[in-house]
Amino acid sequence: MSDTTHHPQHQQLIGLHVNGEQYEILTEPRRTLADALRHDLGITGTHVGCEHGICGACTVLLDDAPVRSCLMFAAQAEGARVRTVESLSDGRELSDLQRAFSDHHGLQCGFCTPGFLMLAEGFLAERPDATKEEIREVVASNLCRCTGYQTIVEAIDDCAARRRAAALAPAAVRAQGD
Repeated sequence: MSDTTHHPQHQQLIGLHVNGEQYEILTEPRRTLADALRHDLGITGTHVGCEHGICGACTVLLDDAPVRSCLMFAAQAEGARVRTVESLSDGRELSDLQRAFSDHHGLQCGFCTPGFLMLAEGFLAERPDATKEEIREVVASNLCRCTGYQTIVEAIDDCAARRRAAALAPAAVRAQGD
């Protein structure tokens, strides 16, 4: 007869830096970052869809780069800066990217929206001068069954244009003062 005694998983203490806050959690080595965020830290804006890295609903920023949090272990994020959709807003006002999604109807059911927002935030930080074609190519990596993507592309493009204009405004004011 075999031994059917259940042995608890080995747990480890890890430190996570999420949305500017430091956390320590005791977790199994194979716990995903998505599960640690949602279940251990109560940061539920990160959605879990396919759990295979295909849909992109779980996208977060890891050291400013978009990653699928369902495909990485929480322990792999130790020592890195993790940003979730909650980091975009101060809790009182929507960020410029969130406002653009709202203005352009870039969300419908909202399930995929956090992943798209974090993908776009990371992409625009890297490529502030992205063209609509480049934006369209990037957003194709996430799945949405409601919007048809065009409104998402329009929202990201509008946000990028506004950010570029805002970055140029101080230079124009300085040039007028000379």
